[in-house]
Amino acid sequence: QVQLVESGGGLVQPGGSLRLSCAVRGFTLNDYAMAWFRQAPGKEREFVATANWGGATYYTDSAKGRFTISRDNAKNTAYLQMNSLKVEDTAVYFCAARVGKGIYTGGYDYWGQGTQVTVSS
Repeated sequence: QVQLVESGGGLVQPGGSLRLSCAVRGFTLNDYAMAWFRQAPGKEREFVATANWGGATYYTDSAKGRFTISRDNAKNTAYLQMNSLKVEDTAVYFCAARVGKGIYTGGYDYWGQGTQVTVSS
């Protein structure tokens, strides 16, 4: 059974940092692209960042320079380090996976349940 389990969300002040984790069960990461998406209240889910099997990455403009996606294929885990957080980063963050060795901003087949990130003073 395929499972993606996020953790690491929480409440943080503006300017603070959080590190999200996504533990993958049921398949190995080697042949999969991993990504993070987010959905703010009243808004559609949006792409944040992706990393392919070799570690190449791509970010949405709002995440560049502040967020870092990484993956540990041996641990079957992906991460999203978020620094300099802003109020507008408040959202439910989802990790996702899809087969392929490229860089993808959509078309993901497997999703986690999401973890809440709230940035507030």
